Amino acid sequence: MDEPAATPPSPQPSVLPLTGEGGADWHPVSPQLAVVRRVTATAVLLPLVLASAASAVLLTPWLALPAVALGLVWCWLMWLVPRQVAAISWAELPEELAIRKGRVWRSMVTIPYGRIQYVDLSSGPYKRRKGIADISVNTASPASSGDLPGLPVEVAEELRVRLSAHGEAQRAGL
Repeated sequence: MDEPAATPPSPQPSVLPLTGEGGADWHPVSPQLAVVRRVTATAVLLPLVLASAASAVLLTPWLALPAVALGLVWCWLMWLVPRQVAAISWAELPEELAIRKGRVWRSMVTIPYGRIQYVDLSSGPYKRRKGIADISVNTASPASSGDLPGLPVEVAEELRVRLSAHGEAQRAGL
């Protein structure tokens, strides 16, 4: 009897989708990033709202319109920021780092390990208090560089070391 010929496996797609499919292990950023961004927005807008409201009381009621507009902007940001943060994720792939952002205007940056020149880790005072840090992956081309905000500090430090090691190993093979 003749054995049926084995069908070759279907090739894996070379392009990762912007959605959750594709077999990559996507990691979300820390939810504390939303808290930091909300506090920052409040710290910027609150003095402006108070100044507009005080001007409306002291000078003319028409100056209450900027206070109302800024209050609406603040409400919109309080709704938007958690959704933006939830849409940020990253994955370490065999040959590159992938960073996804956005819900409406989606973007995905893939950074080949061999192009990584250096990896920065930064954290301001409030981010340090919340236990998060930002990673900035730099390459020779700004178009292929990327940043990853709001990682837990331990994860950010480990990722920085791994990415630097991947970059050194891949460049050594060139």
